[in-house]
Amino acid sequence: METRVANEVPHSERLIDPALLVIDMQNDFVREAAPLEVPDARATVDPIKRLIGRFRERGHPIVYTRFLARQEPDLLWLWSPQCRPETKCCWKDHIRSYPDAPHPLHCTQVIDELTPDAGDVIIDKYGYGAFHGTDLDKRLRALDVKSILVTGTVTQICVEESAREAFHFGYPTTIVPDTVSSFAPDLHAATLKNFAMKFGWTTDTDTVLQWL
Repeated sequence: METRVANEVPHSERLIDPALLVIDMQNDFVREAAPLEVPDARATVDPIKRLIGRFRERGHPIVYTRFLARQEPDLLWLWSPQCRPETKCCWKDHIRSYPDAPHPLHCTQVIDELTPDAGDVIIDKYGYGAFHGTDLDKRLRALDVKSILVTGTVTQICVEESAREAFHFGYPTTIVPDTVSSFAPDLHAATLKNFAMKFGWTTDTDTVLQWL
């Protein structure tokens, strides 16, 4: 029977056969003046790129999620009215112009700076969590993934939900604080503290790169 506690688990056991999750780094969240813009997300692009590069070098799976809003009324519209027809935030196939983009872009597309490769896994989801209502767990197990590293946006919403789901699906999970972002600094900090208390680990990019 396991007798250790979380902080006694060595890093060699935290990232066994890992997959990298890049949560919702898409135009309608990251680009300037996006309907649900998270300005701090742009500061996470470089560290996420560093992790992507290392995962590609090592041949570890990379999973991108894209949040899609439903095009008919649902509960989410109450908290994110930008998803209603007036704005069409995160509507599949909707095209929008952004001040920091040279041409109109699909609003649910992963930002150009982090464009997925042909072999990467892409999960479209209609909720906050990457596992809820998707085949993510099935696809991870088919790839023999044993642990998960989480990056992306928004820390206290889709990142947290996805990381907690990973815990409940039995994956040792680590959130990388300098690769996740929020529009609410207090909730960002509280989420990371709470996650490390009961669900997984938090470790910065430089340390993770050393482990890999």
